[in-house]
Amino acid sequence: MTDELKSNFTLALFSRNRAGILNRITAVFSRIKLNIDSLNVSETENKGVYRYSVKVNSTEKLIKRITKQIEKQVDVIKATYSTDDFIVQQEVALYKIPSSVMLDRIKTEKIIRNHYARVLTMHRDYTVIEKTGHTHETQQLFDELEPFGILEFVRSGPISISKTTQLLSDFNAANEMKSII
Repeated sequence: MTDELKSNFTLALFSRNRAGILNRITAVFSRIKLNIDSLNVSETENKGVYRYSVKVNSTEKLIKRITKQIEKQVDVIKATYSTDDFIVQQEVALYKIPSSVMLDRIKTEKIIRNHYARVLTMHRDYTVIEKTGHTHETQQLFDELEPFGILEFVRSGPISISKTTQLLSDFNAANEMKSII
């Protein structure tokens, strides 16, 4: 018997904005001891409906089971999952570096430009740079800036959107059904 291969999956969960829903969703992962690699929650284009983008590394069999369990939760409208092939995803990274590095060295400016990053703010003591891209791109910029001194670094984790319209039509059908109930 061979073990099923693990892959990266992104779950798209839609819910109403109710207290405790995030706790109930993450409890499903905790019960089976599956680590969440990234979690992002934001309001959708539909007022009062929130989208949870959850990135995990697991088997498809387990992801199917989790998706069904989450969809049974009260206030969850729809739960789906995708592999990276079926989604567009990006993350935002912020880098705080000493301003002296920006003022004294032209090389840092060239690095920032080559990575299509932008300067958000410049202060006497620090400069904040923003980079949007894939994890490996934001990490590469980090690696190139690190020798100059990074004061702080934060990354959002990937957020995603489906490449297909099927998710939208499934969501709308589920939302209409739940509003009737």
